[in-house]
Amino acid sequence: KDFSLSNEKDAHASDSDENSERGNWSNKGDYLLSMVGYAVGLGNVWRFPYLTYQNGGGAFLIPYTLMLAFAGLPLFFMECSLGQFASLGPISVWRILPLFQGVGITMVIISTFVAIYYNVIIAYALYYLFASFQKVLPWSDCFSWADEFCSKTRLVSDCNTTLGGDIIHANYSFITSNNLTCMNGTMNYKPVQFPSEQYWNKVALQRSSGLDETGNIVWYLALCLLLSWMIVGAALFKGIKSSGKVVYFTALFPYVILIILLVRGATLEGALDGIEYYIGRQSNITKLMEAEVWKDAATQIFYSLSVAWGGLVALSSYNKFHNNCYSDAILVCVTNCATSIFAGFAIFSILGHMAFVSERPVSEVVDSGFDLAFVAYPEALSKLPVSPLWSFLFFFMLLLLGLDSQFATIETLTTTIQDIYPKVMKKLRIPITLGVCILLFLLGLTCVTQAGIYWVNLIDHFCAGWGILIAAVLEIIGIIYIYGGNRFIEDIEMMIGKKSRLFWLWWRLCWFFITPVLLMAILVWSLVTFSPPTYGSVLYPAWGTAVGWCMIIFCVIWIPIIAIVKIVKAEGSLCQRIVSCCRPAANWGPYLECHRGERYSHVIDPKKEKEHEIATVSGFVY
Repeated sequence: KDFSLSNEKDAHASDSDENSERGNWSNKGDYLLSMVGYAVGLGNVWRFPYLTYQNGGGAFLIPYTLMLAFAGLPLFFMECSLGQFASLGPISVWRILPLFQGVGITMVIISTFVAIYYNVIIAYALYYLFASFQKVLPWSDCFSWADEFCSKTRLVSDCNTTLGGDIIHANYSFITSNNLTCMNGTMNYKPVQFPSEQYWNKVALQRSSGLDETGNIVWYLALCLLLSWMIVGAALFKGIKSSGKVVYFTALFPYVILIILLVRGATLEGALDGIEYYIGRQSNITKLMEAEVWKDAATQIFYSLSVAWGGLVALSSYNKFHNNCYSDAILVCVTNCATSIFAGFAIFSILGHMAFVSERPVSEVVDSGFDLAFVAYPEALSKLPVSPLWSFLFFFMLLLLGLDSQFATIETLTTTIQDIYPKVMKKLRIPITLGVCILLFLLGLTCVTQAGIYWVNLIDHFCAGWGILIAAVLEIIGIIYIYGGNRFIEDIEMMIGKKSRLFWLWWRLCWFFITPVLLMAILVWSLVTFSPPTYGSVLYPAWGTAVGWCMIIFCVIWIPIIAIVKIVKAEGSLCQRIVSCCRPAANWGPYLECHRGERYSHVIDPKKEKEHEIATVSGFVY
């Protein structure tokens, strides 16, 4: 009888792959664009430009670049190297340090939470994309859905004026009816909302008064959410073999749109004012003396590069063993940061024009996050000639930026399943991928109710914050201080070749000292400055904040649980058990035997181990 394992290939794998079991990227371009698409996301467009403006303009690029060098790039290179060396996903890769396997589980759970709400944001972009197919943009004016507070311009409520030689204070209706004029600097304005703001809240979201008022499922957002999951499922039906081709469009075309928006924005009146607010004469070098600026720079770099989410490990695990992950890490990180800076010019040039048209200072039209993407920028686009075209391009760009990040997030989950159940994934990759998408779609329906935006904000506030920081801190401590930074460097050299001590000086400095200290500082700062979640002026109920804490606890509780389980299962005294769990597992090392060399010649081959088990059970002697 033949007791060998099935030779059936996964959809991931092809005959030309180095790793015929797990598969490899078809070519390096697939990998690099997938990494760029994963790292470059919505935050590059809707958060970085605002942070730059808020933190001293061009001066902010100094701490931003330093944080890239000291925190972002070292972690990015570490995770790329880790995944490529072992050819394993974010959970199984912790054979390197079994005691910390819970860190990998935390990463995967957080990625699951993020995948749920991130696709809801993509659904918002889809909704606005479809809404742009109209001759007149529906948020360009106060239409039937608007209330009495809706106005395209600021409305003066009262001011000072001169009457009979005396200065009086009067309401604006009295002043206009008597052909008087307001004195400069004395005008008070009515609290009005622009059409785009009311459209976002009243039409797109049908937003309720708070988390307590769930309301109904907004059917058109639910359909957009379904469509976004269908797109993700279709792109991933063959894993990296299909998603690696899709990203040639989803990762590159946003740059085409950014260039188009920048060229159009730069030709508009007031564009220069917007760009000056972003990075010009408003630059304030004294801002660098404020700790908050450095914290914002470190946090933005950290989240922008998507480190500690598990995705970098998962995507890199499909590389060929001798791929130059060092140059890849530098290229992707620099591309990501350059994209953020470039996007700022495209955003602020058009916001500057909006300020010019509405006769307001740029500071009053600048915003970040949802308010920038779905209120301020759509408002600015509605004032341009052929506004539906520019609106379509902008939301199509948001859609693409979101999709390729989502592809990598879901690939992280399916890679985890593949590592745990490889034989099942070989036979049922498509059903399992579709099942993951369907399950996450159903879980995301809560986020497309009338209270959905509050849930999206709550998950983002808790799960995408401390959980990732905790995972990153433990990751670098575990690999550098317990597994051994010098041993890890030797592992990397097995892939990219021997390097000089001078080459590794910078990386040792960062991995052993600077990066852990920075991560700990960000984590402590985040905890000390914690404030309950809010959405605009809406406060969350106490139970909502409690749910947020429960989510983050659920994400990180696996770290101590798995550590305890590993210690209990180990043999010997307590100290011996802990020491045993801090050593690499017997099957840790390069995935393929041909890459192990003398350093890992002792590694147990999982395939041969399984064959031996089957033969032994059947009474055969190998």
